[in-house]
Amino acid sequence: MSNISKEFGIDDALKQLDIQKENKGTSVGENFFASGEIIESYSPVDGALIGKVQATTKEDYEKVAETAHKSFKEWRTWPAPARGEVVRQFNDELRRLKAPLGKLVSYEMGKSYQEGLGEVQEMIDICDFAVGLSRQLHGLTMHSERPGHRMYEQWHPLGVVGIISAFNFPVAVWSWNTALAWVCGDACIWKGSEKTPLTSVACQKIAARVFKENKVPDGISSLITGDYKVGEYMTQDKRVPLISATGSIRMGRIVAQEVAKRLGKSLLELGGNNAIIVTPDADIKNTVIGGVFGAVGTCGQRCTSTRRIIIHDSIYDKVKNAIVDAYKQIKIGNPLDENNHVGPLIDKDAVKNYLHALEEVKKEGGTILVEGGVLEGEGYESGCYVKPAIAEAENHFDIVQHETFAPVLYIMKYSGEVDNAIELQNGVVQGLSSAIMTNNLREAEKFLSVEGSDCGIANVNIGTSGAEIGGAFGGEKDTGGGRESGSDAWKVYMRRQTNTINYTKDLPLAQGIKFDL
Repeated sequence: MSNISKEFGIDDALKQLDIQKENKGTSVGENFFASGEIIESYSPVDGALIGKVQATTKEDYEKVAETAHKSFKEWRTWPAPARGEVVRQFNDELRRLKAPLGKLVSYEMGKSYQEGLGEVQEMIDICDFAVGLSRQLHGLTMHSERPGHRMYEQWHPLGVVGIISAFNFPVAVWSWNTALAWVCGDACIWKGSEKTPLTSVACQKIAARVFKENKVPDGISSLITGDYKVGEYMTQDKRVPLISATGSIRMGRIVAQEVAKRLGKSLLELGGNNAIIVTPDADIKNTVIGGVFGAVGTCGQRCTSTRRIIIHDSIYDKVKNAIVDAYKQIKIGNPLDENNHVGPLIDKDAVKNYLHALEEVKKEGGTILVEGGVLEGEGYESGCYVKPAIAEAENHFDIVQHETFAPVLYIMKYSGEVDNAIELQNGVVQGLSSAIMTNNLREAEKFLSVEGSDCGIANVNIGTSGAEIGGAFGGEKDTGGGRESGSDAWKVYMRRQTNTINYTKDLPLAQGIKFDL
């Protein structure tokens, strides 16, 4: 065991979560295990091997899918509040295990321990939301044009929901989907990221224990593990009517095409290229805090990370200098040490992408304001620690138009009215998160209007990063158009049915059509 693992109690956390060095990869309840090749999970924090998981084979998947499909038929008959009670108990376990699960998230993914705890808190919050939702799941009633008729609509469980999640939020995004899908009456098959397999196993084990105690049929919560080929088992499976996929735009296009071929449904939450507009009326202190956290939090590996800051030319130098100065205070290192702000990137491929972005922005004519680079020496042995960098750039640069999952921030200026800044902000293919810093009511309202931000999330006087579960989460354009978490996002996990009841002795037809026999 590494020194970091010993010093920060990783072994105790793994023990509490029932994670072994050799994990079979629980797939269906406690009765079936994956049998494929070994996947090794190395921590980007110190490069140490945390544990091993077996991948899911095609034969394994067939059993998982068939079990989930059969168990759904029973689960859908449970009253929704009874399903909510199971989720409540699952939530109790999350509260009890918040610290060790947050620690595992931090150690396996590389985000700060505080962010790891925050991610588990998101799981807790969405479960609270889902429990309340289990006593709502409401439809509508409407007046019929025919006398003696009543019309209403109701929502029924959809079936088996396939969930594909990414490494950067290895547990929260799964819970956004599964907590809602469970109370809606669906079974869930989860493909977690092969880069963070142990967090997936930990969550599955927690769910399996709770489900067993409540005699929930095996297969309502299932886990499959492996690379994109394992994901293809689900995207091509007609027994899985909905695929919820979080990841890159490239991945989302593939998923959408495969699911569309069989006329299934997709919920896509893909890449972001998020900007903060800073107007002359902005609070500079809050701008710096929001901008810097958005750019360097999770080492720039959030889909809502701040990639661009668009500053009015009248305050450009003032804001630019304040952000550059703030970067001098950033502490980079072991994310389990709460004195540090920034941990490592997920792996060395991510480091290569980071270095490529810095080279490309210079080639296109950008100016590096805060030098990047890979950190070496004691504490950085994993080779995944990099310096958050800032570059002056133009919005039309090719590298600026693309999302780089790393702490590279592009700063640019605008002139004139806020409309010009909004045009720059909207001038990318992604449409996830956006923000404006201003104390000018007209600018704020313009930003939120139909002529303003074209993103799924638009904030005023807070940054682009971070979202509460009460609102629907997702974005437009190449971000995929999906919505997860709060508001009425639950409806995607259900099928709508319109009902008409005739309580008379006659049979009048709609639209006044006559058909007498």
